[in-house]
Formats: sequence, structure tokens, C-alpha cells
Amino acid sequence: MSAIRLLVLGAVRQHGRAHGYQVRNDLEYWGAHEWSNAKPGSIYHALKQMAKQGLLHAYEIAPSTAGGPPRTEYEITEQGTEEFFALLRESLTTHDQKADVLSAALGFLVDLPREEAVALLKERVAGLERWRAAVTDHYTPADGPQRLGHIGEIMDMWVHSADAGAEWTRGLIARIERGAYTFAGEGEPFVGVLADGEENPYATGEPHAGDHD
Repeated sequence: MSAIRLLVLGAVRQHGRAHGYQVRNDLEYWGAHEWSNAKPGSIYHALKQMAKQGLLHAYEIAPSTAGGPPRTEYEITEQGTEEFFALLRESLTTHDQKADVLSAALGFLVDLPREEAVALLKERVAGLERWRAAVTDHYTPADGPQRLGHIGEIMDMWVHSADAGAEWTRGLIARIERGAYTFAGEGEPFVGVLADGEENPYATGEPHAGDHD
């Protein structure tokens, strides 16, 4: 799975309606350009493609007073909302996703009810435990990796990754169960997007050539 679809759908959904530069600005504010494939060209391409697929609705609005082509604003559709939540749930539960996919999912974790978030994370832990057990069918960590030659270092890395991932996930579950964060249906959510025109301290540079989209 690519993180870009989840990131773009989630960013548009948080705004209600947003143009491409707003989405780019939000994702740069979250640092997504550093830990994912959410680069400017990828963001604008994803917006256009998902509009063609019916996941977003595109509105052409008047050009700026300074001139230039009309700007396009995007709004998530019912189909897009279904896709967003399907991607979010899959990203939280699938233990072998790339780190950028899990990072994207964590950015929208509170869009779920608290109980569902906990259940999905517990499913993730169970997946990590199954994966670790499958590795240790062939490799015994207590014996050390040298018994299998340098190839044993691969399995040793997998075991350590599974252990670290499960430990971190259990910690997150404990924090959520103790009442951390505001989840869906619990009140005013955390605002994780920039207001239109608000300066972004993490912006990577000048607007992209496609920023009118």
C-alpha cells in the first residue's frame, strides 16, 4: 500500500474542502515529505487521479485577483470516505506495512472511535506475534545469529523488529486505554491542519507549478 492515498484523502477530509496547496502545506507541516512519498508532484497527481476515480469531487473556483488559471478545490465523496477508513484500518492492523504507511495511519488514528482503535492495534500486536513465531520456527534467538552464518543476522533483525514493534504498540494501546487523546465522538478533535493562509514553518519552498490545482 502507498501512504499517499491515505494522506491525501485524510488531509482533504480534515479541511472539508481544500485545494492542492493546502493539502501539500498540511503534509509538509506533518513532515510527511521527509518520511513518505508525499512530494509535491505526487500530491497533485494523487488529487487528480482520485477525483477521476470518484473518491474526491473537484470544484473549479474563480482565479485569484492577481490573475492565473482557476484553482481547483477538492472535497471527499462518500466513496472516498469509505476508501479512507478502509485504508486506515488496514494500515493499523497489517504488521508488515512500510513505516510511512503506519505513520500516515497514526496521523488519522483519532478519526476512529477509541474502542475500535484499541481493537485494531491489538490485532496488529497479534500479527507481530504470529510473524515472530514463524521466524523462530527456523531460528532460535537464544542460540545467536552466528549458527546460521551471516544470514542469521536477517532473522535476528526480524525478531528484534517484531519485539520492538509489539512493545511500542502495547505502549500506545495502554496510553489510549488510559484516556489519551480525543477520539471520534468524544468532543472537539485536535486540529492538525493549517488554516488557509497560515504560515507553515516547515514549508519546503515556493509553490509548485501545479499549485493552482
